[in-house]
Amino acid sequence: MRESGLRVGIVDADIMGPSVPTMLGLPEGQPPSSGDNQTLIPPEAHGLKVISMGMFTGHDQPAILRGPMVSKYIQLFFQSVRWGELDCLFIDLPPGTGDTQLTLAQQIPLSGAIIVTTPQDVSLNIARRGLRMFQTVNVPILGIVENMSGFVCPHCDKTTDVFRSGGGLRMGLELGVPFLGSVPLDVEIVLSGDQGVPIVVSRPESRAYDAYIDIAATLTTQLGANPKPALRPFVWDWSTGEGAPMWLQDAAHQGGDPNTPLGLRKKDAKTLEILWGDGAVHPYDARDLRLACPCALCLEEMTGRKILDSETVKEDIEPRVISSVGRYAITIQWTDGHSTGIYHFKRLRERVKGRHL
Repeated sequence: MRESGLRVGIVDADIMGPSVPTMLGLPEGQPPSSGDNQTLIPPEAHGLKVISMGMFTGHDQPAILRGPMVSKYIQLFFQSVRWGELDCLFIDLPPGTGDTQLTLAQQIPLSGAIIVTTPQDVSLNIARRGLRMFQTVNVPILGIVENMSGFVCPHCDKTTDVFRSGGGLRMGLELGVPFLGSVPLDVEIVLSGDQGVPIVVSRPESRAYDAYIDIAATLTTQLGANPKPALRPFVWDWSTGEGAPMWLQDAAHQGGDPNTPLGLRKKDAKTLEILWGDGAVHPYDARDLRLACPCALCLEEMTGRKILDSETVKEDIEPRVISSVGRYAITIQWTDGHSTGIYHFKRLRERVKGRHL
């Protein structure tokens, strides 16, 4: 992407196992400089701006952190780093569907996710779970990349499918997700990474270079075609109206996404209205929403049994603050002090005013 002239940044979000500094030739254990003691200036390597936990811990020092601290570092990398003007910011994630992925989906309006897999079934199964997780939180899937896709012998130029081949393409066809391309199993990629010089810099004549450039071109097309989030992130004070989200009536149309909101507004003191992508406008009673809170304090997670006693919820309860949660939900701070429920847009669309979920 940088080779094509774009301004690119990288967040190494693998807090427990950071590797990006090594692969880009940046020193580890040297925190980024700070001009004002409040924000960090990301170092640059090969024209890329980079932030990583490896800059704070060093080469052989483990980051032994519980989930909340992992989330805290992720927030630091976005809120306290002076990125400047960028065309795209890549986030290198650890495997799985844990705290890091959920924190990003809830706090950052992601343009999309790229699923990286190797061709064999065991890797495809793991990649499929990650793909489904991002779909669940309404993050678009930009495409699938197949890594280690065939070993090309440097002597005879013959390709050997060490990990099988074509798994990424088959998964894309099966799930209706774009296939961005394949990266060969090439010893030069390994050596370049260990030496801190990406192969697109060190070996522009290689097959791997061509593969990466082709993937970047396809990804650029996908990003251009992918619609941006209709609603910007918001923190909305219910009583004063400060921070109220947009109401994009002109963007709604028949055939639009029925689970994507294009506007939220206050109809009256106790009624929230939501405009959906297909043009439908649904009212939601404040007390009904409070009674339908899906958090673990109000609903037993394993059985779905309601814990909240409806008699304790006053008739005049109102929201205090309504905030967006990524692209997929809202959270509400209530006048009774409760604030831990996350209301998924898909579930809200299934509601009818006056009825419980």
